[in-house]
Amino acid sequence: MTAASVGGVVLPSRALLAPMAGVSDRAYRELCMSMGAGYCVSEMVSSKALSFGSRKSEELMVISARERPCGIQIFGDDPKCMAQAAEAAMRHAPDIIDINMGCPAPKISGNGSGSALMKDPALCGAITREVVRASAVPVTVKLRKGWDDNSVNAVEIAKICEQAGAAAVTVHGRTRCQFYKPPVDYDIIRSVKQSVSVPVIANGDIDSAQKAKQVLDYTGADFVMIGRASLGNPWLFAQINACLENPDQPPAFPSLEEKLDTMVAHVAKMVEYKGEYIAMRQARKLVVGYFKGMRGAAALRNDAGKMETMDDLLRLKDKVLSASR
Repeated sequence: MTAASVGGVVLPSRALLAPMAGVSDRAYRELCMSMGAGYCVSEMVSSKALSFGSRKSEELMVISARERPCGIQIFGDDPKCMAQAAEAAMRHAPDIIDINMGCPAPKISGNGSGSALMKDPALCGAITREVVRASAVPVTVKLRKGWDDNSVNAVEIAKICEQAGAAAVTVHGRTRCQFYKPPVDYDIIRSVKQSVSVPVIANGDIDSAQKAKQVLDYTGADFVMIGRASLGNPWLFAQINACLENPDQPPAFPSLEEKLDTMVAHVAKMVEYKGEYIAMRQARKLVVGYFKGMRGAAALRNDAGKMETMDDLLRLKDKVLSASR
């Protein structure tokens, strides 16, 4: 597969892992990169929290050698504070700094950050400009179609961010008011690609190798970014890579044993990095993705919601294997 780059940073594949709060931690990023993702991004880090010396925010920026190339995503609504956050992020040697202009969550957008920035194009430009000045690595921007259907301005803001020095733009093809409800507008991604000269990353409901190829072909985007569809299915990155290499080759799917072994390895890494108490509670919502499509998935989800130890997870794995025999 031909490698491509963002601001001089070579990304070895065109399928990238999206930043997801509470999901794309270090353990998950390492897993997806081992499965063929070409790039990953940290969970979003609050610029304001960093300014107050938040230890939790600092920990979110830790990057290991196994997850590179990796970006750190920051959010906020003050250009100077965002520049300071970029400087703080540089202590962890990210390959890229990403600016969040797309998060729809009320606790983020309700405070003027995330997708709320798209209501103020000039502020988007000012933030990008200040972060670019403060960063020693390429700066990218992740945005949405617009705030709502009456303010679809992704093309305008992409142009402004490019002029301010952004090295690439990721576009999620929904407005903030849509959150994650269908449909996804791939036409807006196509329009952004036709309007800027920097790489464009397509995002939104790309849930199969065939869909990834269709979106790349239709939009002309340089990369696809996969978020929720990778949950419990990190093999999707390898499937996309294989499809782009040979579209006529049917995708390879993991066996039940491989799926469950990967689930256990994923959670074991979480435990290693965070301790069992925190990791197992966070893992409850993550392991259900591995059960998707299995017989008795509802009961398995219920069991997963009660996990407290790795032994609980191993018993759950054995239960699934026994039921399949």
